[in-house]
Amino acid sequence: MDQKTIPLFKVFMPPEVIEPLKKTLYSGYLAQGPRVAEFEEKLGNFIGNQHTLTVDSGTHAIQLALRLADVEPGDEVISSPLTCVATNMPVMEAGAKIKWSDILADTGNIDPASIEQLITKKTKAILYVHWAGNPANIDEINRIAKKHSIKVIEDAAHAFGAQYKGKRLGNHSDFVMFSFQAIKHLTTGDGGCLFTKSEKDFIRGRALRWFGLDRSAIKEDLRWYYDIKEWGYKFNMNDLDATIGIEQLKHVENNLKIHQRNGQYYDEELMKLPGIIPLRQEKGAKSAYWVYTLLADNREKLEKHLKSKGIATSIVHTRNDVYTCFKEFKDSIKRPGLEEFSKKYISIPCGWWVSQKDAEYIVKCIRDAA
Repeated sequence: MDQKTIPLFKVFMPPEVIEPLKKTLYSGYLAQGPRVAEFEEKLGNFIGNQHTLTVDSGTHAIQLALRLADVEPGDEVISSPLTCVATNMPVMEAGAKIKWSDILADTGNIDPASIEQLITKKTKAILYVHWAGNPANIDEINRIAKKHSIKVIEDAAHAFGAQYKGKRLGNHSDFVMFSFQAIKHLTTGDGGCLFTKSEKDFIRGRALRWFGLDRSAIKEDLRWYYDIKEWGYKFNMNDLDATIGIEQLKHVENNLKIHQRNGQYYDEELMKLPGIIPLRQEKGAKSAYWVYTLLADNREKLEKHLKSKGIATSIVHTRNDVYTCFKEFKDSIKRPGLEEFSKKYISIPCGWWVSQKDAEYIVKCIRDAA
């Protein structure tokens, strides 16, 4: 173990990807083709849902989900303020208004109780992230959405492979987005995927991701002879990214086990320390532990100490409601969970590159600081 270099993130890329990638490069087919179809089928098998729409980024997956949820200018979307800006900027692009929820101070996930207080006649969707790969209270959120006839979009960018009530994320809500950006559990270099619950949304989304034409339903080479009934985007994944994804899928189960082994070890060891609180998990949830977030009474002291020991830390994402670009959505609502969590949260290395010895060293350093 090199005590001076334990990064928070690291790109996983198996060496055996080179030969398949070379074949794709010289196949004469680089755009969306047979490798994309193969990747989607394998993804669907892994998640347990064949309503699989690969796209060129997780951000575009959310944009596509908002379109499928019929979010239009003037509508409202309830969203978590604690996430990557990639979650919320697509709402602005759709011309809708963001209504900031509160979060649970012991998980970092959206607070279901705050959702109902924000629902109006203009509310079209609930959009939320599974912070650090730890599933939110999906059942309660979906109960609220069903009661008010609004759609649910899960941002599972941190949570590929996470489970809730015995099923992998990707099966529970109207729309579930995964990111395949470089440092995620599974990467295609860049890219993403959207899972839909209904067949109708899946078929519509398959067309909207490519100019309004469903490539899989077109049998002739001259696609432009077909009528375009609804305008669409250029969001499709290409065969190069899909080739990388196919090889990544062969390793993701093992990498997930390491993430989860380290996360569960931290859970057990850190709960014993004064001033350090591991995040709570919902009943029936199994985190993917993309990173490991803990709450520290003295975050600055802990961060400084770990840095001196060669251990990378970060808050990863800043609460979105403080950014100038979201200023039109400011309000006077109190969000005590967000305020409390924002003062204490910090993430430490947890991934496939963190050996058991590394994890023990990290715990020792946290213990020394505590």
